[in-house]
Amino acid sequence: MDNTQEKILAALRSAMEAEMTGYHFYSNAAQTTEDPQGKATFQRLAEEELLHFNYLKKQYGSILKTGAFDLSAPLAADPPDAASGPIFSPQLRARIKQSHFEISALSIGMQLELNAVNFYRKCAAESDNPEVKKLFQQLTEWEQGHYDGFARELDELKEDYWQANNFVPM
Repeated sequence: MDNTQEKILAALRSAMEAEMTGYHFYSNAAQTTEDPQGKATFQRLAEEELLHFNYLKKQYGSILKTGAFDLSAPLAADPPDAASGPIFSPQLRARIKQSHFEISALSIGMQLELNAVNFYRKCAAESDNPEVKKLFQQLTEWEQGHYDGFARELDELKEDYWQANNFVPM
């Protein structure tokens, strides 16, 4: 196995670890939040992270077996438009003062997604292989969509949350 393949395998291992971390975080968030829309959103995100993990695992196995990616089946047609709708229901705003978990979950989710965006972007930039570059660019787009959705939701909720909990300086 050459040095390039070793680097790709190392990147895939790191990516799989990150996707599994995201899967467990979003699964836990889905079980913990009391907001029905938040539950559904976090469950969908967990499923997407697991989809990414399994796809990356398939690529890892293909490189070990054949020395090349198996891009016969795409990751998915398009990244979901996670940024298009709210993560939580409008009822969450009515109980914003008690929504500590949900606000924390948005902040942690944003950081997980930002880490993934930066990692996948770096992997794409460092690759000379067009197929590898395309794979990591597609993963970057997926994770960027997740990040954008979290950022928009947090931006919409944080002022109300800060005021309800007296976090705003007087």
